[in-house]
This record gives sequence, structure tokens and C-alpha cells, in this order.
Amino acid sequence: MKKIIPPYIRVLVLFFFVFGAMEYFIDSGNQPAFIRYPMVLVFLVVFIFVLVAIEITLSAINKMSYLLLTDAEKENLAREEALNPQNNWYQKLVQNFTQSVPIEEEKQLLMDHDYDGIKELDNNLPPWWVYLFYACIIFSVIYLVRFEIMGAPNQEEELKAEMAQAKIDVAEYMKTAPDLMDEKTVTLLTDGESISKGKEIFATNCVACHRADAGGQIGPNLTDDHWILGGGIKNLFHTITNGGRDGKGMIAWKGTLKPKEIQAVASYVISLRGSNPKDPKAPDGEIWVDENAPKTDTAVAIPVVDSTKVK
Repeated sequence: MKKIIPPYIRVLVLFFFVFGAMEYFIDSGNQPAFIRYPMVLVFLVVFIFVLVAIEITLSAINKMSYLLLTDAEKENLAREEALNPQNNWYQKLVQNFTQSVPIEEEKQLLMDHDYDGIKELDNNLPPWWVYLFYACIIFSVIYLVRFEIMGAPNQEEELKAEMAQAKIDVAEYMKTAPDLMDEKTVTLLTDGESISKGKEIFATNCVACHRADAGGQIGPNLTDDHWILGGGIKNLFHTITNGGRDGKGMIAWKGTLKPKEIQAVASYVISLRGSNPKDPKAPDGEIWVDENAPKTDTAVAIPVVDSTKVK
């Protein structure tokens, strides 16, 4: 397999696989992850260096294995390489990148150190190692200037800022999200489609206790101004969602109906106010007045009549 797939292809495939996975799993908004998060870029740079280092190490191992081959095996290997010259340019690239001396010329690099038959070669540091060392120095300078001198937010401060923004976004979303509605954000629906939907829900779930005309049977009359737990869209939404009084009254419908459906049926009930059904149930509760409703001046002006003009 290693002979079929050239080393540079393996390196590129592995690198772009990891790069694509990080872009897919890291939420970076409209920007690429390696631009928004500098540590991602650092990881990718280190990762590509590690891949190249692994390939170079494997190449060195292959060279060591080559020394253990017999002369006949070396001739066969040279014959195969002559028939497949497509990797020659890659081998030259690795040679330049590592500045390694060919095995035939390694005797020139032998040092005087000799310990129990083990000798040392006077090789230069591989360029990839030197470049990585320089890259670390450049990164440290940029990091120092960005965070210590220019005062850029660190990871903890970025997390706090993102969490604060997330709370704002959630609050804004809940204002308009139908399935996250509660009694504080619910509004009265008056359009025909919503009222018709509320009527269907009422006919399916509520007529057994309130009658089809909402005149009341087991449950109270819903068409008058008397309410046990308060009227208005917010109170009705809360009562339908959480149920009536403890131990008696209506059950909680929050496990059966969605918030949008509860809003529709509550709006339909409010639309029945003053419909005067036949034989309604006696009023329950107290008269409820919406304190937020606009007040109107009901005073009637009484004209003054001049009695001297009356005959």
C-alpha cells in the first residue's frame, strides 16, 4: 500500500481530513475556524509538521532496512526503482528537506566518539526541526504582543462574553419562538385562522367540561366576566398550561398541547366573551377587569336648559 500511495499523497489526505473535520465540528460562524481561533491554526501547523516528520522517520527506517539487505536484494530493488521513477522527485525533496547525507557517504560524517562500537554522526539539524523552532519563537512573540501588550481577551474572557451574548440571543429567540412561549411572552391572537384553530382544539379537548358553546357544565362558564383564576390571555395561558386549583379544577394541559396551541385556544375562549349561550352555568369566581386595557372616559355631558325659553 505504501508503494501504491506516495508519501506526499498520504500527508495531504490526512491533513485535509483533519482540517475538514475541525471545520465541520467547530462552530466558528461565518469565518473559518483557523482564522477565528488562532489555536486551531497552531494545531494545523504542528500537525502538518508531525506528519512530515513521521514520513521522514519512516524514510530513515527504510534506509536502515536497506543496509540489512543482501547485494542481490539491493540489485532487485534498484531494478524496481528504475522501472518506477515516479517517486524520485519526492525522494529528492525529502533529501533537501532533511539535508541528510546518503548512506554511501556517511563515513565522512563519523566523529571520533566511539563507545562500545557505537559511533556518532556529525549531522546537521533537520531543516523541518529548525523551521518549527523558528515558528514557535514567532508564535510566542505574536502571543506576547497580542495578549500581554495589546490586551486581547483571553480564553476565559472570551467564554464569558460568548455566554453573555448567548443569554441575550436566547432571550430574543424566546420572544418569538412559539414552542418556548410562556405567560409572560404570550400575546392575544385575533386573526381568523388562529381563532379557527383554537376552536378546533376547544372542540376536541374542552367541550366535555365547558360545553360546545362554552356555557359551562362541570367547568365554569367561559363567556361571562367572572373568572376563578383571572381572565385575559396571560392568566388563561397560565391556567390552561398548569391546570386549575390544587385538588380540583382543570388538569394541566402542558403535556398534551404545545404552547402555540394553548395560545390559540385561550384566544378563542376570549373571543367568546359576551356570546350569551343558552342556559349558561351560574357565574363562578369574581369579575375580572384588565388593568392594562386602555381606559375610556364614560362621563356623559348633561346639557343645561334655560327655563326662560321653555314655554
